[in-house]
Amino acid sequence: MSGLTFTLRAEPEERLDLSPLVPSRLDGSSEQEIAALPIGTTKRGLTVGDVFAITMGEADAIRFDGGSARFDNLGFAMQGGEIRITGDVGACLGRRMAGGRLVVEGDAGPFAGSGLLGGEVVVGGNAGDRLAGPLGGEMAGMRGGFLHVTGSAGRRAADRMRRGVIVVDGDVGEDAASRMIAGTLLVGGRAADGAGTLMRRGTVVVTGGASELGPTFLDNGLAELLALRLMARSYPGIGWIGERLARPMRRFGGDTAALGKGEVFVPAG
Repeated sequence: MSGLTFTLRAEPEERLDLSPLVPSRLDGSSEQEIAALPIGTTKRGLTVGDVFAITMGEADAIRFDGGSARFDNLGFAMQGGEIRITGDVGACLGRRMAGGRLVVEGDAGPFAGSGLLGGEVVVGGNAGDRLAGPLGGEMAGMRGGFLHVTGSAGRRAADRMRRGVIVVDGDVGEDAASRMIAGTLLVGGRAADGAGTLMRRGTVVVTGGASELGPTFLDNGLAELLALRLMARSYPGIGWIGERLARPMRRFGGDTAALGKGEVFVPAG
């Protein structure tokens, strides 16, 4: 039996909260029960059946045919299974996800991977600002799992990251890994100004170079570290990592304006 499929009827006229549409919440539900779930964010009271045509199937393999930048909270607190969407999504993709696999074949809005605890999130296009970052008032962003963006990411990617791995194949915007507590950010392209600002611990590798690091980072010289080569072997499916991490890199320690035990690697020369 194939997976449970939601086919978008038309572009929604309001933002949608898709947090109920995860395997653990839909398992055992009938088509009528799923269709009646509220997902609207205005007084109109939109339900799943108003927005999607439903094809019943296994709830641990959910598919969305058609996406929208108004699809918020897709994969919220997901525990297992797989969700795949053909199209774009809005804010907070995979927020507080703890397990499973979430694949978007398009762009994602701000705060993708916010509070991620585990599992795997793949964004097939670009990601907005504050990738894996915390919402207002939260003290930590991503806390585990693996997040891969095949395009570029906006400002403050990996803000307050505590644990896990983020791979961005393209560029990242200003202040990437700002206030990083721990974890790893690998960037295939360039980082704009302010990478690592106020980071306490953690590792940032920018294989395309960084525009400008803050004056409170210390140049530790060339580094051909075994850890980088081992890191490359951990991600054989991401072609550029192995080749670029084999090159000599220059290590900058910091941010000494904070705890100062983090590190930023950029290409030597």
